[in-house]
Amino acid sequence: MRFPSRSFDPETGVATFDYVLDGPSPLHFTETITLPVAPGPVPAALSPVLDLLHVVAGVSYFKVGAPARVIAPGPVAPPVASFFTAVYTSGMAEYAYRNQLPHVLDLVVETPGTLEPVPLIDNSQGRPLSAVGGGKDSIVTLEILRAAGLDPVPFSVNPNPVIVNVNAASGLPALAARRQLDPRLFELNKAGALNGHIPVTAINSLIAIATAVWHGLGPVVMSNERSASDPNLIWNGHEVNHQWSKGVAAEGLLRAAVTAHAGLTEPYFSLLRSLSELHIAQLFARHTQYDDVVTSCNKAFKLHDPTARWCGDCPKCRFVYLAMAPAMPRERLNKIFGHDLFADLGQLPGFLELLGIDAHKPFECVGEVEESVVALSMLDDDAPVLVALRSAVPASAWAAASRDDVLTPGGPTYVPATYAKILTDAL
Repeated sequence: MRFPSRSFDPETGVATFDYVLDGPSPLHFTETITLPVAPGPVPAALSPVLDLLHVVAGVSYFKVGAPARVIAPGPVAPPVASFFTAVYTSGMAEYAYRNQLPHVLDLVVETPGTLEPVPLIDNSQGRPLSAVGGGKDSIVTLEILRAAGLDPVPFSVNPNPVIVNVNAASGLPALAARRQLDPRLFELNKAGALNGHIPVTAINSLIAIATAVWHGLGPVVMSNERSASDPNLIWNGHEVNHQWSKGVAAEGLLRAAVTAHAGLTEPYFSLLRSLSELHIAQLFARHTQYDDVVTSCNKAFKLHDPTARWCGDCPKCRFVYLAMAPAMPRERLNKIFGHDLFADLGQLPGFLELLGIDAHKPFECVGEVEESVVALSMLDDDAPVLVALRSAVPASAWAAASRDDVLTPGGPTYVPATYAKILTDAL
């Protein structure tokens, strides 16, 4: 795989990225990403951020053929090379596992030549760009930043009606970017080309950083939680984590790459990194103005129906329902979801997966098994699903689940000191 060229038009905000998968019949792809246009001159830091984005966005085309060699443009500083390799290995581990392609896990992205890191640019004092996905986590971050008087700018990539409605409920003016994949990719997928999960958060994060740089803003603030770093399983000696690009290791690699290549002192961090999903659900319960717009259901996003926010029958719906249940009255919970998941025994197998009883943790953005067990322990009514789950959880799982551990902030983070204090005050 090669990355022959890229271009950027500041008049339109359109960045164009070209890719080639070499072989007997080479495949050529062109992707466009449209950034929201900003007035004034283009900052020097924007071009190196687009360099990083060019390579990282290429995972969408890599997966068509899983080539044994990936040759990125060079030269680059060592942290950039490390980031590229991690994206194409750890970030593609689920894809490799599902397609039985172990060579992907050991691939090293080639970067011709080595550069020294560039001089630093202090961007830490600007207004934060707050990524909004439409779910409870990004709403909590947005409201914490707003309460602290930081005047956050909501941001999204390809905002759907759910995200548009969440932004409207916040009342804050938002920025948005557009990502357009090469149409040939979909043709190849229909024809049976290799396909699978990609580390899309890494792509969207760099699009957000590029937008923040161009608009003269400060750090990009994400809402990735502690449990995002928890792998689903181990395969061929490697962790397979559906949420790898949301995890703390990916965050550190991305930060180091952006600082080395573009010079930003504070490019990107997750404000909620030290918190569990269960803790974040408790914080979300404070903000009733989002009840009619919030969703974390990926299936609902694909229905293209702004009124369909929760499918009510997927791992994400079940986990968020379980996480929110201890934090609010059941009547409010059912109004948010439009479903009473604890009344439907057909949901039982899916809840058993979340509790780690019948299978490994689902390949979805869900919390740790311990969080699900603790959430169940905080519920004491006799809803049919809850009764069945209590009898299914073994004594060892009850003993291993600690409410204090789940609801106490902890673990490594990259949150700057000023923002850490803001989070502490909010808690």
